Amino acid sequence: MLSMARRVVTRGRFMRDGRCQFTCSPEWHYVPRTRNLDRSCSFNHYRCFSATAANLNASPSPTANQKTPSYSYVIVGAGSAGCVLANRLSEDAHESVMLLEAGPKDMLLGSLRLSWKIHMPAALTYNLCDDKYNWYYHTLPQTHMDNRVLYWPRGRVWGGSSSLNAMVYIRGHAEDYNRWQREGAEGWDYEHCLPYFKKAQCHELGENRYRGGSGPLHVSRGKTNHPLHKAFIEAGQQAGYPFTDDMNGYQQEGLGWMDMTVYKGKRWSTASAYLRPVLGRPNLKTEVRCLTTKILFDGNRAVGVEYTQNGEKKRVFADKEVILSGGAINSPQLLMLSGVGNADDLKQLDIPVVQHLPGVGSNLQDHLELYIQQQCTQPITLYKAQKPFHMVKIGLEWLTVFTGYGATAHLESGGFIRSRPHVPHPDIQFHFLPSQVIDHGRVASKIEAYQVHVGPMRSTSIGWLKLKSPNPLDHPILQPNYLSTDIDVWEFRECVKRSREIFTQKAFDAFRGPEVLPGSQVQSDADIDAFVRRKADSAYHPSCTCKMGSPSDPMAVVDSNTRVLGVERLRVVDASIMPSIVSGNLNAPTIMMAEKTADMIRGRPALVDQAVPVYRPPTLDTQR
Repeated sequence: MLSMARRVVTRGRFMRDGRCQFTCSPEWHYVPRTRNLDRSCSFNHYRCFSATAANLNASPSPTANQKTPSYSYVIVGAGSAGCVLANRLSEDAHESVMLLEAGPKDMLLGSLRLSWKIHMPAALTYNLCDDKYNWYYHTLPQTHMDNRVLYWPRGRVWGGSSSLNAMVYIRGHAEDYNRWQREGAEGWDYEHCLPYFKKAQCHELGENRYRGGSGPLHVSRGKTNHPLHKAFIEAGQQAGYPFTDDMNGYQQEGLGWMDMTVYKGKRWSTASAYLRPVLGRPNLKTEVRCLTTKILFDGNRAVGVEYTQNGEKKRVFADKEVILSGGAINSPQLLMLSGVGNADDLKQLDIPVVQHLPGVGSNLQDHLELYIQQQCTQPITLYKAQKPFHMVKIGLEWLTVFTGYGATAHLESGGFIRSRPHVPHPDIQFHFLPSQVIDHGRVASKIEAYQVHVGPMRSTSIGWLKLKSPNPLDHPILQPNYLSTDIDVWEFRECVKRSREIFTQKAFDAFRGPEVLPGSQVQSDADIDAFVRRKADSAYHPSCTCKMGSPSDPMAVVDSNTRVLGVERLRVVDASIMPSIVSGNLNAPTIMMAEKTADMIRGRPALVDQAVPVYRPPTLDTQR
């Protein structure tokens, strides 16, 4: 580390055109926040100062001696967590917040309709397959999956992956959060997490013990009433699984109607729920298309970040905290680029070590899934809707009144089951779709068909990510290590068998044609295993790469207050800090974590709801 140097800070006053006029003082002197400024002033409600780079963990940059803004909090990443934090922290008018996003805004010229690829729920596959709003990551070849390279789309836009995902709102099981507590995440058990799920949520069915009714995140149920969704739920009951009227409530186990982050026919991302409604706050500033390349440290204290925008290197300082909300890939990548990670790996790349934390990038977990597809004998799937004439018709209805087939992602039913006896809570998840998806939607549907997405929820294969180089533009090396344990292979075998069993029930008799995937030729366990290796793909849930845990845990990266261990004034708040992956989709838990952390940062008492009833199977001696 470079030695401490005298800081040159300026006294300043704001000019009407937004510029700052400065005189220098050889000491820390903060300019008081100025209120009632001209709203056109781009420096509204934060402080300007100039500083030498000599005392920071970076070589001098072209802007090192230029005027540099300072805020109470600098948040890196305007995704599912970052938008929540920007909203909640800027509720305190005496604090100031800077939100940095590597991608663009989620609207073109302020119009939802011009940005239909994001905001039309049915158009979700467009952005999953386009690098305009997407980091477009790929894994290493997977040894246990026929050496296939798997595709990982991740959001690079306001709203992050909540602007790209399938809008499924699933919280996971209560026992996931009780497990977090046992794994060292003190205060993150279900009783302390449920109130923050409710705080975030505004469910269209109203508030109850499990649902929120007044939060910013609108949650709805599907409106299509499609006969294939009804058939799937009925077939599950015929196969012996229970019906659940709310898989986010008392009883996760069973099949039923899924919740979605869709509001009035439009995607309801965290940008829609949390960020855009508060852009008028004078103490919140946002920047887009800026890639954060380094956290700036003064000793072991985070003081700001460096980023590039329009080819120019810039800096912004944080008076209180730097908060990383870049997600399970970007947050550990930025930590390592900044000298926080495994010291041996950093030294090999000539990155000066700020803090040795071997857990950074370790503990990578994801959900893997399969598509089980059945040909449909009736022309009622979404196959016809993908033809040009019908697409135009659907698009025009959505663009004019936000209704119709464009107003849903069509993943309206699903459920959770247990793979075998003595599993205490569900470990297999279903998403049913009245359509056929091929290669992440990059290949058009070929026939009238329906499918179920199915996969284990708590696989034991653990991976890692590492820097490819010190260049922030280089994507990190991603090694999820899929299917590396025998139990994971067995669970996928059961996923195929249980899905087939549901599709053979009487409820599907009127619709069932030949099996498309795996196909009738795939029958033996060896055949099923080969099919899984050939066709399983990511469910887009990377997590756990900056594990939250006890400071005594050598692999922990953040403590139970989300503060990075061994350094000061630095937090990580996103899916990367999960101690272990939850039993369900990750967007709702990530929003909950940001809501809970916002209260921690603001010094508010933690919300708690004690003795919440949770369903348990009558017996664990049977699988259903």
